[in-house]
Amino acid sequence: MRIGILALQGAFTEHKIMLEGLGAECFEIRQLKDLYSGPVNGLVFPGGESTVMDKLLRESGLFSPLRGMLEKGIPVLATCAGLILLAEKKEDGTPPCFGTLPVTIRRNAYGRQLGSFQETAPFEGIGDFPMTFIRAPLIVSAAGQVKVLAVTRRYEMTQGISQEFPAAVLWQNQLAMSFHPELSGDPSVHAYFLNMVQNAASLSEGRPA
Repeated sequence: MRIGILALQGAFTEHKIMLEGLGAECFEIRQLKDLYSGPVNGLVFPGGESTVMDKLLRESGLFSPLRGMLEKGIPVLATCAGLILLAEKKEDGTPPCFGTLPVTIRRNAYGRQLGSFQETAPFEGIGDFPMTFIRAPLIVSAAGQVKVLAVTRRYEMTQGISQEFPAAVLWQNQLAMSFHPELSGDPSVHAYFLNMVQNAASLSEGRPA
């Protein structure tokens, strides 16, 4: 399996280390020519600064071909800023980037970087998983067909209540989360993603997944 990792900016190296540790072949996507250096079985959109990534995607010419890949169903793992790139809507009304994932997000909802935290919670299909949140976007809402795989409890100071919000979601071949699984030391989420990639490859070849 050959996985392309968006490497314009952000925490892409940790994803590469995690995936290669599971036996995947990875390559970094920095220029348009990188997309055509060989087969692409899956994509990773890492954390970082989503506004900077959006700008660089368009300036580099990567935006349209990557969006085409998403629309064709190539599996993607998107974390933190990567989730923002996929989100169909932003609560502040600013235009989406790819807009292929039917969720609404609120940027930097979990506080500043110094307020980062880790919470262990159940992740469907994996079990308890340590979720690291760093200036993370909040998934405010998800369309009915979006599957919620994990939730987190975020304390709402204005209402004095603890409310559950999606922390990881799956829609078609798009796996996205607010947190950073690549910083957990636990490869389970990346193994889950590689299983998605394998299933997609099997289906494209006409074999049972």
